[in-house]
Amino acid sequence: MEFKHISVLFNETIEGLNIKENGIYVDGTLGGGGHSLGILSHNKSISLIGIDRDAEAIEASKKRLADYSHRVTFVNNNFSEIKQILNNLNIEKIDGMLMDLGVSSYQLDNAERGFSYMHDSKLDMRMNRDNELSAYEVLNNYSREELTKIFYEFGEEKWSARIAQFITDRRKRKPIETTFELVDIIKSAIPQKARESGSHPAKRVFQAIRIEVNNELGILEKTITDTVDCLNPGGRIAIITFHSLEDRIVKQTYAKLAAGCTCPKTFPVCVCNKQPAVKIITKKPILPSEQEESENSRSKSAKLRIAEKI
Repeated sequence: MEFKHISVLFNETIEGLNIKENGIYVDGTLGGGGHSLGILSHNKSISLIGIDRDAEAIEASKKRLADYSHRVTFVNNNFSEIKQILNNLNIEKIDGMLMDLGVSSYQLDNAERGFSYMHDSKLDMRMNRDNELSAYEVLNNYSREELTKIFYEFGEEKWSARIAQFITDRRKRKPIETTFELVDIIKSAIPQKARESGSHPAKRVFQAIRIEVNNELGILEKTITDTVDCLNPGGRIAIITFHSLEDRIVKQTYAKLAAGCTCPKTFPVCVCNKQPAVKIITKKPILPSEQEESENSRSKSAKLRIAEKI
């Protein structure tokens, strides 16, 4: 199956990175290489480091970016290791980093990866297929309380407790092995009237499991802070999110980094000497245009936030 991924907010992201001549840029979520291609073709002096924890994405991007291979370093790793990755490459500072936190179209459409509730396959959802924790392990080994927690916190699913109960009841008879088995359990747990409105009833639970399996939220704040540490003054970090939990973390972390003095307001003078690390470029997130939403339905929930190192 060909690795395809339509780059969301493409022009807005490339413009927002404010690409400089002779700059070093990092695509922390290489995927199909779409954004990377935009960065590399923007200027002939650009060097790029492409990171992805999915080995299949790395191989696909090597083909797509073959004409620029002399300016690209491919790294099969997690963007959370940005400091170590740069250290291994003897690079002290970079001029920009992009993170597109969406699941690629390839991962969703490739049934065997187990990301989609629209295809029947074994429960997996690992972005790095070498990791031990999979959706199967989560569904069959987590306690009812743990499942309730992740469905509610990561999926914002109002029927979390009921779905978790139905899952633990079902697995007493046999392990839950496939995506469609899970979809059936979710549908049976959610009352019919609630299923008749809104998005697919399994969407939020699948999202929650994927976030848990790949520790997507746990690494985000630290990665943003580490990335800002690695930026040259004037360098930018651009992050595309696809649900409110991610966007909230990005917004709040940018705000922390943009804040100066943290002394209590009752102090007559500042004693912490804390200076702002970034200025926020996007006071409000950049959203897809109506045209992009019509051409790519998966872009509808995308939000782009950008900050610049001071």
